[in-house]
Amino acid sequence: MTETAAQPSTPPRARAEIDLDALRANVRTLRALAPGAAVMTVVKSDAYGHGAVPCARAAVEAGATWLGTATPQEAFALRAAGLTDVRIMCWLWTPGGPWREAVEAGLDVSVSGMWALGEVTEAARLAGVPARVQLKADTGLGRNGCQPGEDWAELVAHALRAEAEGLLKVTGLWSHFACADEPGHPSIAAQLTTFREMLAVAEGAGIRPEVRHIANSPATLTLPESHFDLVRTGIATYGISPSPEVGTSADLGLRPVMTLVASVALVKRVPGGHGVSYGHQYVTPGETTLGLVPVGYADGIPRHASGTGPVLVGGKWRTVAGRVAMDQFVVDLGGDLPEPGSEAILFGPGDRGEPTAEDWAKAAGTIAYEIVTRIGSRVPRVHVNEGRAG
Repeated sequence: MTETAAQPSTPPRARAEIDLDALRANVRTLRALAPGAAVMTVVKSDAYGHGAVPCARAAVEAGATWLGTATPQEAFALRAAGLTDVRIMCWLWTPGGPWREAVEAGLDVSVSGMWALGEVTEAARLAGVPARVQLKADTGLGRNGCQPGEDWAELVAHALRAEAEGLLKVTGLWSHFACADEPGHPSIAAQLTTFREMLAVAEGAGIRPEVRHIANSPATLTLPESHFDLVRTGIATYGISPSPEVGTSADLGLRPVMTLVASVALVKRVPGGHGVSYGHQYVTPGETTLGLVPVGYADGIPRHASGTGPVLVGGKWRTVAGRVAMDQFVVDLGGDLPEPGSEAILFGPGDRGEPTAEDWAKAAGTIAYEIVTRIGSRVPRVHVNEGRAG
């Protein structure tokens, strides 16, 4: 086992163990599902909480040829870490963004409108280096992206003009699904039709992109006609199913990458009728033992899982007793007396009977994406199987 940073000699109160061999296996599974397309591994938000640089390196080792980030700062961090021979795309820009730095770093930048095209073109002029630009089409998600029709035709025309001046290269045409995690949703076919129409407009005008892409994780898993030249895989890379409708991780041949563990800080006997945590939303039904788990909502444990969040302690599922506090929560051990320092496994692959991130998502009324991404910086990431091809 290798770690991303030197760990203290005493056991940490909590850790998120990241299995990079599982991540590599997931990337290989996703590549096999889209054999005619390149794979972009999305490592935004610190690789969905898993640690961007180690996960990016492992994904590239497993055959990903692109990396995706939301912000330019996330992309710069990958370049600074030595990931210089892989294409990196970033798509979340605001006016005045660090366009010149992005151009000089060789990033692929997403452009959704004329203001962004103007800013990146000027940055390329100042840098003396052509910008790598990907034009984003809004095919129905209604977030970023250029509207079809006159807006799209104008953006394409101006991009071609800048390309003719040597200021940029349109490297990609792309879009994003709204409901690909709901197989059969009518918006999926509608978006694919709109995307093909917008591709035809751009290519008919003379755009010759390196890649065309719309498929996210659920589309990669279920919609081969959406694969085009590149698939963008985010949550599936980390072994988590995009939605129950798509299937479980096991159904999809994916293995969850993160295991969240804490050390039980205290075990004590209490009488019946004893209130637990703020507001006494839980009162012990009889004499029992309580265990203190030293993580809370400051560490990313959802307060919405108060009274419902599952934890494996001493080989048994327990449930958060009462409210999740900022730094800790309590479980009712039902009279069992595990030693302080024993492991409390909040979630993992499920191999040892422990809960999964999906179980926590159900308990908190959210999605598993949020469960892993929200684990905070107070919880050290310990990357295992680092620096090997698996």
